This record gives sequence, structure tokens and C-alpha cells, in this order.
Amino acid sequence: MEAFLVSTGIVALAEMGDKTQLLALVLAARFRRPWPIVFGILVATIANHAMAGALGAWVTTFLGPQTLRWILGVSFIAMAVWMLIPDKLDDEDIDKKPPRFGVFGTTVLVFFLAEMGDKTQIATVMLAARYDAYFWVVAGTTLGMMLANAPVVWLGSRFMHLIPLRVVHIVSALVFAGLGLMALVVPA
Repeated sequence: MEAFLVSTGIVALAEMGDKTQLLALVLAARFRRPWPIVFGILVATIANHAMAGALGAWVTTFLGPQTLRWILGVSFIAMAVWMLIPDKLDDEDIDKKPPRFGVFGTTVLVFFLAEMGDKTQIATVMLAARYDAYFWVVAGTTLGMMLANAPVVWLGSRFMHLIPLRVVHIVSALVFAGLGLMALVVPA
């Protein structure tokens, strides 16, 4: 249960102000069809985080606990620094043409690609490597993504103005730094 709760919280915080959250806002504003967008985000997140979790679990099969502890500690601290750099959505992420694959298909494709190499995907790899609970990590990171993105789709820009993103980024960075320090200091 710890893996699920930690994964949910970390990804929900990490997603605030992230480019994929901005992408969810753009999709909602452009298509004005929240249900296919939310389901598209869910499908893309499950696929992306399932692969990331599998990579994290696989890494543990050939790295010893001490090596893994140091890699995870440094990775979490690096993630803390990365959290302090806000993402911006590139103009080319969404073009002005009607969606070729429909709202759902376009959301799945664009969201999956935008999530590649993203903070939350890397966090999923690290969490799956940290916890021996693949299913719970992927379920938690997926829930975290949905908690951060579904309200944006339904509430649009009003939701974005209510959250002081800089504070969320700082809190997220502190959480990642704390996890990194704990991984370095507390023996496995």
C-alpha cells in the first residue's frame, strides 16, 4: 500500500504545471469534449507507465541493492532539481487541423508521446525500482496523473489559476529531495 500511496502523491505533485497537464488544458479548450479526452489520457498513461514500471522492475534484476540505492538516491535528488524548472508546452504539440484520429485517438497519441522522457515517466521508473510492487506503482502513478489532469480537462483554465504552481513545484522538489536523501542515508 505504501508503494501505491507514495506513487500517487509523487506523480500528482510532479504533474502540476507539467507540459502534459498544459497539453490536457489545450486539448480541453480545443475539442471541448472532456470524456474522450480524460479516457485518452487514462489509456496513454496506463500504456506509458506500464512500460516505465516494467523498466524500473527490470533494472532491479541486475543491480545489487547498494548500487540501486545510490542510483535511486541521486536520481531522486536530480528529480528534485528538475522539478524546479517549469515545463512549457511547445506550439507544435497541437496543430490547428481537425483531429485525424478523433478526439480520443488524438489524445492517446499526443499524450503518450508527450509523456515520453517526462518527469512523471522517469519517476515511475524510479518508483518501480524502489518498490517491489510493479502493479501498485503503476496504479499509483496512473491515479496521480488522473488526479492532476482530469480536473484540468473539466475545469479548464479556472483550475490552473487557483493553484500557485511555483509552490507546488517547490513542495514536489522537497519531496523528491527527501526521498533521495533517505535512499542515500537509510540502508536497504
